[in-house]
Amino acid sequence: MQKLDFLPQEKVIWGRNVLADAMAALGRHGIVKPMLFTVEPLEALAKEMLAAVRSDFVGEFMDFPPHVPEAAVNNALRACEDTGAESIVALGGGSVLDAAKAVSHFHFVRHGRYLPIVALPTTLSGSEFSHYFGVTEIVGETKFKRSYAVRETAPRLVIIDPELIRGTPRALLLSSAVKGIDHAVEGMRLIEADHPHAILAASGVRRFLAVLHRWPSNVETRDAIDRGFVSLEDLLQLQLAAWQCYFFPASVVYGLSHRIGHILGGTFGVPHSITSCITLAPVINACAPFYGDKFKVFNDKVTGLEAAAQLSREIAGALRLLGLPTKLREIGFDRARLSDVSTLLLENYPREVNDLGADASDKLTSLLESLW
Repeated sequence: MQKLDFLPQEKVIWGRNVLADAMAALGRHGIVKPMLFTVEPLEALAKEMLAAVRSDFVGEFMDFPPHVPEAAVNNALRACEDTGAESIVALGGGSVLDAAKAVSHFHFVRHGRYLPIVALPTTLSGSEFSHYFGVTEIVGETKFKRSYAVRETAPRLVIIDPELIRGTPRALLLSSAVKGIDHAVEGMRLIEADHPHAILAASGVRRFLAVLHRWPSNVETRDAIDRGFVSLEDLLQLQLAAWQCYFFPASVVYGLSHRIGHILGGTFGVPHSITSCITLAPVINACAPFYGDKFKVFNDKVTGLEAAAQLSREIAGALRLLGLPTKLREIGFDRARLSDVSTLLLENYPREVNDLGADASDKLTSLLESLW
């Protein structure tokens, strides 16, 4: 049996220069007394893009380290309580958006009411469309990024404007696009090729790759725009691709690439956006027998293992073209910690590890070695 589950997301607004008008109408969506969540590198963007509504905010919170530490969530929740905030405007990438969802959830736990979220995404992972979030906890001497799925935390309103990502650093923007592709690919894990996720995901991956294959080397995003190498329309296409790749998150369950990424990021501090650059293409090959013919949705000219191999090659080729890291050693990861990664995966994500098939534990060891 296949199924399609929807999230309580009220509206998505997209286009060039739509932000100002959309923000001016927040009251229509029940967004009152908002707290601004963002990070210091985006403070100038917030001042520029939100100047007309800044006086409506009851406060601002900007201390959001990567991977959403539990302490940061608690501090942000306390800030919302102290100011009487009744909603959140989240300007940023996955960490800011995850933190907003976590605060909304724990506000419900304490006070019986979720804080509705307005998402202003500055990266391309697609977190603004989902109810998933992770919080990095400290368990003994070990950090562990715990995953949550709380449908009521899905942002009520999402505003997509290419001006929001014009200044996003090149490496962050492009690696977050690969995370977006990861959502498309691993979303196929427990569905069939005629599922609506599959249809939109295939379109999203094509849209992503069409722009990424034209992206200039060694040029920051803003410079690439100013010099005419890419356009604001290209940025909008990337944003729409992220949406298509993550259109039905409540109907899909993600796999081993995501789980390895959670361990690498939450426990070992690898940047969240980089993890899929390292894991996705190898995991596609390693789990190809489990997925069977599903990857033909990304290229209907091939099936089975060849469909997986071709998709993996296409993603790996894009990464080489973009100059993004594809091995853990390129980012200084200690090879001796691979056994710790394996242990945490086997303890916490056995079902995803079993996607590797017979002798999954041994295959996991080989896979992790290949990532280094």
